[in-house]
Amino acid sequence: MTTPDLIILVLYYSRHGATRKLAELIAQGVDGVPGCEARLRTVPAVSSVAEATAPGVPPDGAPYVEPDDLRECAGLALGSPTRFGNMASAMKYFWDGTSAEWLSGALAGKPACVFTSTGSLHGGQESTLLTMMIPLFHHGMMVLGLPYTQPELMTTASGGSPYGASHWAGLDGDRRLTEDEKRLATALGRRLAETANKLGANGSRGQ
Repeated sequence: MTTPDLIILVLYYSRHGATRKLAELIAQGVDGVPGCEARLRTVPAVSSVAEATAPGVPPDGAPYVEPDDLRECAGLALGSPTRFGNMASAMKYFWDGTSAEWLSGALAGKPACVFTSTGSLHGGQESTLLTMMIPLFHHGMMVLGLPYTQPELMTTASGGSPYGASHWAGLDGDRRLTEDEKRLATALGRRLAETANKLGANGSRGQ
């Protein structure tokens, strides 16, 4: 009997596509680890207009995340563009609604990592990565960074930090990911999946 792959949830919010590209690279890193499978999911946008609603199915990209995605995953990669040095409101709104998963300990003991993109080079990448970790700690997750055994951390002239993968997208989102950014994002996904494999994800395999 074949053992089912561990599911690694790659959950992101992306307005102009930069964070989505990082998510896809992280998923590539996950899928390159035997026994692991990336599951890409996103969250709907929020609006200050009370009557505004998002469509039930995204027009393109990954499906919207469901509570079962959190319960079934063996690890989590969480990504959002920077909004004044913090995660986007759409992602924050999602995490504000995860009390049931917090009470049940659905994510406790599972590994996690974070990633982000910014319009300017010093636009709050590190503060966003650090603050995105906070709800993950409250959920009892074990948060991973990128070690300096990744040589790109010393050579990158754009995104990438020991706190997680990042991308300098430019004000119009027109800057392509650099080779250093790509390698770091893929390495982060691979490290997350390898850690989930080593931990056995608290018996999440096959759920």
